[in-house]
Amino acid sequence: MKTVRSHVLGFPRMGAKRELKFLLEKHWRGEVAESALGELGRELRARHWALQRDAGLDFVAVGDFAFYDHVANHIQLFGCEPARFGFDSSQSQLSRYFAMARGDAQHSHCGCGHDGKALEMTKWFDTNYHYLVPEFADSTAFTLSSTRLLDEVAEARALGHRVKVTLLGPLTFLWLGKERGAADGFSRLSLLDALLPVYGELLAQLRAAGAEWVQLDEPALGLDLPPAWRNAYEPAYWSLAQSGAQILVATYFSPLEENVSLACRLPVAGLHVDGVRAATELASVADWLPAHKVLSVGIVDGRNVWRSDLDAALSRLQPLLDKRSGELWLSASCSLLHVPFSLQGEQDLDAELRSWLAFATEKLDEIALLKSALDLGSGTKCYTSPALAEARAAVAQRRVSDRVHRREVAARVAQLAADPGADRRASSFDARQRVQRERLQLPSFPTTTIGSFPQTPHIRAARAAHKRGELDAASYEQAMQAEIEHAVRRQEELGLDVLVHGEAERNDMVEYFGEQLDGFAFTANGWVQSYGSRCVKPPIIYGDVARPQPMTVRWAQYAQSLTDKPMKGMLTGPVTILQWSFVRDDQPRSQTALQIAVAIRDEVADLQQAGIAIIQIDEPAVREGLPLRRSRWSDYLSWATQAFRISASSAHDATQIHTHMCYAEFNDILPAIAAMDADVITIETSRSAMELLTGFGQFRYRNEIGPGVYDIHSPRVPDSDEMAALLRKAAAVIPPAQLWVNPDCGLKTRGWDETAQALRNMVTAARQLRKEAEIF
Repeated sequence: MKTVRSHVLGFPRMGAKRELKFLLEKHWRGEVAESALGELGRELRARHWALQRDAGLDFVAVGDFAFYDHVANHIQLFGCEPARFGFDSSQSQLSRYFAMARGDAQHSHCGCGHDGKALEMTKWFDTNYHYLVPEFADSTAFTLSSTRLLDEVAEARALGHRVKVTLLGPLTFLWLGKERGAADGFSRLSLLDALLPVYGELLAQLRAAGAEWVQLDEPALGLDLPPAWRNAYEPAYWSLAQSGAQILVATYFSPLEENVSLACRLPVAGLHVDGVRAATELASVADWLPAHKVLSVGIVDGRNVWRSDLDAALSRLQPLLDKRSGELWLSASCSLLHVPFSLQGEQDLDAELRSWLAFATEKLDEIALLKSALDLGSGTKCYTSPALAEARAAVAQRRVSDRVHRREVAARVAQLAADPGADRRASSFDARQRVQRERLQLPSFPTTTIGSFPQTPHIRAARAAHKRGELDAASYEQAMQAEIEHAVRRQEELGLDVLVHGEAERNDMVEYFGEQLDGFAFTANGWVQSYGSRCVKPPIIYGDVARPQPMTVRWAQYAQSLTDKPMKGMLTGPVTILQWSFVRDDQPRSQTALQIAVAIRDEVADLQQAGIAIIQIDEPAVREGLPLRRSRWSDYLSWATQAFRISASSAHDATQIHTHMCYAEFNDILPAIAAMDADVITIETSRSAMELLTGFGQFRYRNEIGPGVYDIHSPRVPDSDEMAALLRKAAAVIPPAQLWVNPDCGLKTRGWDETAQALRNMVTAARQLRKEAEIF
């Protein structure tokens, strides 16, 4: 009988009840010691390994756990913490780790010559997870500097588990980084020769410690790699092969395309491919991969929450098993980090919808069920087992449910699609800008924020009490109005020019809207890690989307009634709602995006009718939605930018449309950003020291732009001189008359004291720039 094995590439870290999140935040507040974190980490790893074993998986994944980010784990593992932090021997490994992730206030203004700014953070490929970007220079050296991974291997073996270690591959690790503080012409790829011996040393130690397999993640193989990077793979892996470790190279998120042959001929013991996003390549991989090697197929979707069509999966797997003589391994397409923990906490979901779903623990069961079916062989009783029959019935029911399709929604989207002017404003940007400036009468370097203000314990307590039925609707609205008034008064005191209502009533920028749109469902505990301790609870889009009634108008109207200054109406854009939700997989994503765009378009019209002069339609996820292969960008950007334009198309010339984007590289999609035709765009730039703005200047971006002048993800508060220096860099690239002044992102995760101090410094910096430019 041919051998079929099962495993996962990684598992959610936070715990079933987000235990890690809450303890991390206690630690950062100084309430618990590092030892408490270490104890919880051991408990969570043991629980998660037990789940994998009890589901019937052959190996447990070791090395996927992180207190903040798995890429940051590798920075410490390989001894390449940036020298700019000035770490010394008195600092513990974990304190240095959090300093890289969150910034080091000790070195912010001490005059010691060290730079305590947090590492830059950006999207993990095309997901909503954020990783910390390694910094490489020609002086970077590597050495094994942490025993954490070996300690975890020992933990797992002591519990009786068969161990498969998960690590980033060396090429992907370097690819994910950036050059900083290096000589001109330096390429981080040149560090590969220094990195490989350290990887080899680690692999040898892992083998000696009892790790049966080492999974080296190389998702970079699914990208459009420059020739030098592609050519580096084979010699790099010949070097690693000398360690004697059994290596499984894991690729995911994208088809391999021209790299299929390269991936298959690497001198390793096995290859994992994404059987969801690269389904059409399975046959060619089976042909190219030498017969003695393990073929691992990610047949269960690790990026979405829908129950697998197990019949379809088996129909794809059985020919691979029949064709190959080597072992066939079954897994999820990628790490299960990107889906919620378990459906066990979702008893409030209606039974029909719940039957359509599978979260991380349920996906373990799906993998195990597929393995059992293949072990028994085609045509045997397992193909008609009760578990498979239950899955088959749920998939069939979802296909025909009348909850999914609505004719009136399809008709409205079709009508807009047929109108060539449906995604255009009435006038050009230049014409709109003249009318808007006359209406708003703002100073140069106008100051604003991105939308949210601190979500205090009082706000969260009121929302929780309202959800539990302990606070009636009238009392809840009164409480939120009090919070809005507080935010407005604080902004007026600080001297901001354009205000926001603070979003006290919103739990999340996507969930809030999804709760008010038809076609969305919500979980009680469907949390997914975004970065660090930050978790989000994505809505589930299961059917056609429609807006039954206005969603934000009464809050914006109330806030505007409190002040004479302009008040921004705050909306989340269609692409971001799409990207940050679990999206139905029975129709093209573009179609769902257009349905959401129509709903947002109606909200814009209602806000405008209510007297709101500035409306922000946040689209931080446009960049992350790009396919990883450039050949597919054009189609995506076409429908994504059209969706944004449709959402804004009901705005009159005098209504100023803003959008916000964060934590992404924009230079290669600037034409698409310009095609969105927002009057003002605000972007994250502080962690990159305004590097991201250079492309806008070179592109001669014509519309107005607000580069973020301080990093809201760090507790560090820069002074006004530092912010002014960033604004001067911005003004050297972008005409000052086009510049706005704002933080990098929303402020909901910060406290009021640090928020007020930072915004006060920001306003001071803006006033200094006005004075220097002699523009008042």
